[in-house]
Amino acid sequence: MSTMTAAAGMANPIDTAGDRYSFDTYTVHRKLFQVFGAAFTIRDPMGNVAFYSKQKAFKLKEDIRLYTDDSMQTEALTIQARHIIDFGAAYDVVDPLANQKVGAFKRKGLKSMFKDEWVIMDHEDHEIGLIKEDNTMLAMLRRAIELAALVFPQKYHLELDGQAACRLSQNFNPFIPKIALDFTLDTQSRLDKRLGIAAAVLLCAIEGKQR
Repeated sequence: MSTMTAAAGMANPIDTAGDRYSFDTYTVHRKLFQVFGAAFTIRDPMGNVAFYSKQKAFKLKEDIRLYTDDSMQTEALTIQARHIIDFGAAYDVVDPLANQKVGAFKRKGLKSMFKDEWVIMDHEDHEIGLIKEDNTMLAMLRRAIELAALVFPQKYHLELDGQAACRLSQNFNPFIPKIALDFTLDTQSRLDKRLGIAAAVLLCAIEGKQR
């Protein structure tokens, strides 16, 4: 793991690709005032930049890239919709550095009109788990009343075979939008953290589109 430098507020970059997936918690910060598309910084518990993400604008199919830093020279993960966005859209997660498909997410069509629910799939599209929004009543309030989305930020949990593996929680502050990603529930390391990180960025990127 990387360590803090002597200078206050400064941190060493993460040295290797493997280190980037070694933490139990991350925070996804959405950058404000983006003219086109959306951008996100994913930080580790020490505040180091683990990934930088860019959502391409003017795309009929969602196309999100995660890079090793904001220079955007090296892609770490890609998240791409298979078809033009709809309520049942599926998104493939690919690791270009390992040259492999990590898995996929598929929104549960009509169910997600009232409460977000996603299927988690492995690299062969076998269902391995679910992503669920926290509470049906709160989910419906968020969709019906804009203020409710600020007062009751979205929370999700990822489960594998019915067992909780990860928690995602949006913050209350509307001026600093971010999602906290917590893998500490996954004591047996069953969930590929690449999928958890991709899920957090995807949910952050499309948040609010269903309302």
